[in-house]
Amino acid sequence: MGGKRLRVVQWATGTVGRSAMRAIIEHPALELVGVKVYSGNKAGLDAGDLCGLPPTGIKATRDIGDVLALKPDCVVYMPESTDMDDVCRILESGTNISTTRAEFFNPDCMEPALRQRIEAACTRGNSSIHATGSSPGFITEALPIVLLSLQRRLDLLAIDEYANCIDGCSEEMLLGVMGFGETPEAFAKRSHADRDVVFEHSLAVIAKAIGLTLDGFEGQGEIALTRHPTRLHSTIIEAGTVGGQRYTLNGLVDGKPRLRFRCNWFVTSELEPAWDLRDDGWRVVVEGDTPLDISITFPIPSDREERQLVLPRLTAHRPVNAIASICSASPGILTTADLPQVFARLGYTKVH
Repeated sequence: MGGKRLRVVQWATGTVGRSAMRAIIEHPALELVGVKVYSGNKAGLDAGDLCGLPPTGIKATRDIGDVLALKPDCVVYMPESTDMDDVCRILESGTNISTTRAEFFNPDCMEPALRQRIEAACTRGNSSIHATGSSPGFITEALPIVLLSLQRRLDLLAIDEYANCIDGCSEEMLLGVMGFGETPEAFAKRSHADRDVVFEHSLAVIAKAIGLTLDGFEGQGEIALTRHPTRLHSTIIEAGTVGGQRYTLNGLVDGKPRLRFRCNWFVTSELEPAWDLRDDGWRVVVEGDTPLDISITFPIPSDREERQLVLPRLTAHRPVNAIASICSASPGILTTADLPQVFARLGYTKVH
């Protein structure tokens, strides 16, 4: 593939955003032209300094006007929360968006007025937005599409995810957002609606694509408690607090599960009750006329620094690899089923 490189802005530089930015800088078909940050401490810093690469000459900004003035082909949008006004401004300007934000996985599941607003922005800008990542995304959509291409009868697609969350999440995420280290009583008061609904939206993309009419979804949560005090990063959580959380989501047809996603998230394997846990990764079982049982693990060295470098790539790289397909697609909110095939354009720009 030749031709002009696509101009890209990285929007937000958290753990996953830094990993995405590094991939953009090193990508042979992409050109990083800007960086949008939220922290005053990051404004003005060089993109290379923000992601551990040599200086690029590209300085981070907090001003959306600076970003739009660059006229990028695509913004890789990865903030902690979504500002719909910003999203609409980006799309209306003619810039496409590749994002990990959960709101955009499935337009059919969006609030109608919001969907109409985003689609109108896409129409005015002749632009597109697509959401993806590792989970949801790769494991709930991209891989199932390939596996189900072997089937003519599907009885059940069951996905189990296993994740020791310590190295892949900040301490703020583990304690403040996910609720590890809380008492069962405190954890029971938490709402997990945002977590649960995004997997519904993602599985519904697959159901629609294969012509499966679901009655609806049902979900069930479980927790397991730490047997011993457990260190996260700097915090040690007490024995008898939440050390494992499991959520099972079933998409039903005639009252029976046909699509299933189950997350097994933990910070220690020493749990009560004992759970049958695996190393970080996924197991996908397809029951049908062409049965499959596939296990995926991540052979990452146990060194914590290396794990903290590698694990974010699982979420960051697919949105980067999807940029070319998004930019060449028709305007609108694109699902995995709508998007042209995502290929990883390999090869690296020499920056170190």
